[in-house]
Amino acid sequence: MIALPPLRPVRDADSEALAALLTASFAEYPNCFFVMDEFPELRRPATSYAAKGGRLWVADAPQGGLAGSLGVAPVPGQDAVEISKVYADPAFRGSGLAQALFTEALGFARAGGYGEMMLWSDSRFARGHRFYEKLGFVRWPGERYLADVSETWEYHFRKSLAGPGS
Repeated sequence: MIALPPLRPVRDADSEALAALLTASFAEYPNCFFVMDEFPELRRPATSYAAKGGRLWVADAPQGGLAGSLGVAPVPGQDAVEISKVYADPAFRGSGLAQALFTEALGFARAGGYGEMMLWSDSRFARGHRFYEKLGFVRWPGERYLADVSETWEYHFRKSLAGPGS
């Protein structure tokens, strides 16, 4: 069993390490490419998430770089938060790291009194979809197209925070 690295809030100085984590994650899928210009929030991630009233947590990998990340921010005009930037280095998948990061986001949502969590996920990320469903997210009908370099189609997932088991 791999020991979980401690979680911490992202810093603006984590920009390159976060980009490297996403680059490696995207490279696992055909025709999925990371282009920094499509993720301007990663140039100053702490500042970007704070400006949206959100948070982004990361875990440092023991050999350097990042082992994982997960962000959360309120959705304007909705009683919901959106999770994003959910990535884990392959060495930490199945270790509980993603669950620990999600627990931080869930605490943020509950502390803010939000009634729902939502996310959009690349249609190619089937492993992530299973993780979200295990957490109680339900895939909603419809997809959205991003018109990015990877020609990404995304699925929409939502999770109610009201009632038992939320």
